[in-house]
Amino acid sequence: MNAWPRTRVAALPALLVAGLLLSACTSRQAATQTAAESAQNAASPAASPAASAATSVANPLVTTCDGGLYVLDGETLQIAGDIPLPGFNRVNPAGDDHHVLVSTSTGFRVLDAISATLKSDEFAGAKPGHVVRHAGKTVLFSDGTGVVTVFDPKDLAAGLPKGETYTSAAPHHGVAIELANGELLTTLGTEEKRLGILVLDRERKEIARSEKCPGVHGEAAAKDEAVVIGCEDGVLLYKNGTISKIDSPDPYGRVGNQAGSEASAIVLGDYKTDPDAEREYPERVSLIDTESGSMRLVDLGTSYTFRSLARGPRGEALVLGTDGRLHVIDPEKGKVVDRIEIMAEWREPLEWQQPRPTLFVRGHTAYVTDPSRKELHAIDIESRKKLRTVTLPQAPNELSGVSG
Repeated sequence: MNAWPRTRVAALPALLVAGLLLSACTSRQAATQTAAESAQNAASPAASPAASAATSVANPLVTTCDGGLYVLDGETLQIAGDIPLPGFNRVNPAGDDHHVLVSTSTGFRVLDAISATLKSDEFAGAKPGHVVRHAGKTVLFSDGTGVVTVFDPKDLAAGLPKGETYTSAAPHHGVAIELANGELLTTLGTEEKRLGILVLDRERKEIARSEKCPGVHGEAAAKDEAVVIGCEDGVLLYKNGTISKIDSPDPYGRVGNQAGSEASAIVLGDYKTDPDAEREYPERVSLIDTESGSMRLVDLGTSYTFRSLARGPRGEALVLGTDGRLHVIDPEKGKVVDRIEIMAEWREPLEWQQPRPTLFVRGHTAYVTDPSRKELHAIDIESRKKLRTVTLPQAPNELSGVSG
């Protein structure tokens, strides 16, 4: 860790010293804490001060970085807030136009992105995992406890919603989604083995189950509320009250990350075929047709990562490749129809927590990070033109924002 020489610190104006000490992402030194301080903060989350009393961020974006969070203006991409938060943190839209959920070591913290304030409100739970937004509800899955929490994101404005909870039979890395009719679809598994899904009615009585999904991971909802769940040999499809299996074309054809759109019956998924690889670099993506119950593969000619998948406003399938381009796929034709140049080529790091380019789409704009250059780009999806690029003080890691 770099340290300022004592004589230079003493010579700095008091206001400048205070700015250095309060900075989060812009100064790793300022974010460093002793083990005792970290433990105290984890036990009792404290609200961070707002960036200023009058802060009001337009269409905010949020990136994680080493030592905290940047809150960015979604139009100008300028930093509106720099919030200290030690540890590895993850971010997801909360489901409304004001808040973002920050996954920390103790649970899901609520960030008021409009005022750039990390609130003390927290959905507590060990190993916070997937966050799913669908049909006006947000569903959280705590991997360390197996607890599923369902709440209305509009209630966040009044404090921490009580919501509804359901406890899985065993803790595991899972995911859940509540449908418009109140049914709850959630994964089955243990810490050692994940094997399928079950569906509960409004009274939380089991109405459907499948244990034919080894390594179950990830979900996406398509047109007409068809839900796709990833497996190591295909996907499970829940539609009109029935669970069916769509097999991969390979014996081991893992679909673990998916992106759906209400404008399309076809779900975009990743696709991996090597169960023994320490880190596989796939070059094909999967397109799962929820109407025909079939899967087809599209060869991109470049690899991508789990942070590379998104959907456009018209249902376009978007994949950020390691060739530095955003690949636009027509899901109906199953073909790449355009490639947008964004950055130089890059390679996925072995550790999944390490920064790598990330794609986040909201409305007609695709936001893409380039950690190697500490840059954030905004691209208009329909015109294929880059709207603006900014350079951040530190490399961005995860990227999210409020819902559009």
